[in-house]
Amino acid sequence: MTSTTAPRPLTGFGTVSGVPWLPEGFTDIYGSTLVQVGETALHTVQGGTGRPLLLVGGWPQNWYVWRFVMPRLAENFRVIAVDPRGVGRSDKPHGGYDTGTVAAELAALMRVLGHERFGMAGHDVGMWLGYALAADHGDRVERVALIDASIPGLAADIPVFGSEAQNDLLWHFAFNRKRSVNEQLVRGREHIYYGDQFRHKAARPLPDSAVDFYIETIARDPEALRASFDYYRATDDNIAQNLRRRQRPLALPVLGVAGVRGQGERLDAMLRPVAERYTGAVLPDCGHYVPEEAPKALLDRLLPFLLEGL
Repeated sequence: MTSTTAPRPLTGFGTVSGVPWLPEGFTDIYGSTLVQVGETALHTVQGGTGRPLLLVGGWPQNWYVWRFVMPRLAENFRVIAVDPRGVGRSDKPHGGYDTGTVAAELAALMRVLGHERFGMAGHDVGMWLGYALAADHGDRVERVALIDASIPGLAADIPVFGSEAQNDLLWHFAFNRKRSVNEQLVRGREHIYYGDQFRHKAARPLPDSAVDFYIETIARDPEALRASFDYYRATDDNIAQNLRRRQRPLALPVLGVAGVRGQGERLDAMLRPVAERYTGAVLPDCGHYVPEEAPKALLDRLLPFLLEGL
């Protein structure tokens, strides 16, 4: 999967020129670029110098989740924060949202950009993709940081009659997998559905401007709403893929980071059996949205891990 089309600058809503607020000096370092990878155009936010580092956010967010940590990372790395297919300003094809397909597309993106080997950090669905990248393309990924998610096929099965707190955290998995009816229920009510997600999964409330931006990104495009659910509709495929992947534990260095009110200690229990060189950290006073809720605490764990051996 390659492309001969040169990357081109991108402006407007959802790019570095069209988001509500960025740290001071951010746009002096980073710019938005559209990169053609096979049949899919992917929005990337690139900047900094050094070893390449791929950042992938999760549902229902996009590259913007990394904004607080990106300036510091740019001091040591060539950072590529990407909206994978279906997300933000990237193309939203029908099909191909299983982790194997998307991970292969991200590996191809890095090759198009001239990076044969790279580090990677993924949050939420980006963590699903980070695990798939490390497992399927271990010759390309130097080390991977996996941040606060439950990976289908690795995590313990979720009981239907669990605690209310567990239900609040995980009920969307079942809802998002439905076809058609969930789109009909959410369309026009995106602020209710996604707003509830942000309220219940954050220990430290996210800025209203950020929440409004994430919701508007999905609400303004029916294809974005459909694609946001398509990642979950691929769950059967993802479980089958991960059951195969887990038979061969990751040999590269793996960092796991969770919020104490997010995955907490469950993250270690899930990742240790599938990673031979694993380090875990649980951040206090933090929920699921680790890069936004606790950027400094995340950097304190992430930077030593990424810089080790350089």
